[in-house]
This record gives sequence, structure tokens and C-alpha cells, in this order.
Amino acid sequence: MDRDEFEVLALENLDAVYRMAMQLCRHPDTASDLVQETYLKALRAAASFEERGRGIRPWLFKILHNAFYSRIAKEQRGPTAVDGLQMHASAARQPDAAPPAWDLASLDWEHVDDRLKTAIEELNVEYREVLLLWGVEGMKYREIAEILGVPIGTVMSRLHRARGILAAKLVDLAQETGVLPNEPDQEGTGE
Repeated sequence: MDRDEFEVLALENLDAVYRMAMQLCRHPDTASDLVQETYLKALRAAASFEERGRGIRPWLFKILHNAFYSRIAKEQRGPTAVDGLQMHASAARQPDAAPPAWDLASLDWEHVDDRLKTAIEELNVEYREVLLLWGVEGMKYREIAEILGVPIGTVMSRLHRARGILAAKLVDLAQETGVLPNEPDQEGTGE
């Protein structure tokens, strides 16, 4: 693939790659750095990219995934930077921070309950990543498995676990808002 073709295809996927980077690291500056690193690596390897009918998006996500986990491994090996401490301390979204990287094109997040957004953000990164690749990006299990470098069964179990966690939280939310009646306690006393 030549540079011009790469630029066209890569720019079409820039928003999706940034959304995923934000969901992985939850910090706008770090997400931007990851996207930059992803695109630099992709540009260097563009000549060796083979389409294989799936397009460039899964390939970019694979590079992003590897860059994210390489960064984590590097941070765990080396001394902790002050910025790293601030990033972990500010994992909860600040009022002036960028909104979460939701797929705004397909969902009206103005009408999505903040508790649902929080439930998704609180998922373990392995579950959140699979859920977003499948649910937001519309990728198939096989593509997700290739991106993450895990067997398809692992993708399926992580997605199942993510759905289960969200389902439990949604039941609680539905009961809190009165959509579902509260279930009586274990002993059946109703109190």
C-alpha cells in the first residue's frame, strides 16, 4: 500500500482508533499519544499491510492494543513518573475532562443514564476492550481475537462476563428507577 492510499484509509478510522484509545487509558493526552504511536507504526509498516478482505481497521486496532500493553509493561518496569501518578489518581473523570469516547454516531449519549456509562467505564480493561470492539466497533469474534492475540473462546468468555456484569448493574439500576420491582429478600419477608 502506498502512502497516499494509507493516509486515506487511516484517516477514515482515526475517530474509531481514538475512541478505543480513550476507553483503554481514560486520559485524553495518553490516548492522543497512543493514537500517534499507532499511526506512526502503521505508516512504517504500510507497505507490508495485506488487506485480506477485512480492511485496515482491525490492523490499526491490533497495533493500538499492542502499543497500549507495551506502555503498561514499560511503566511497570521503570520508575513511576509524576504524570503516571496523576493519570491513575485522576482516573475518575474530572468535570472539565473530555467526555468518554462513546460512539456518538450511533448512540444518543445525552439520553443514556450516567450510571450505565459509569458501569461500562468501570469494567476491567480486558472486558471493556472486548465489549467495545464487539458492540461499538461491530467487529467479529475472530477479528477481536486477532487484535487481542487471544483464542476466540477467550473473546467469547470475556464478552459473556462483561455482559453479565453490565446486566447485574442494569437490574440494580432498573430497580432503583422503578422500572423493575425490587425483589424480596432471601427469606421472603419482603422487608
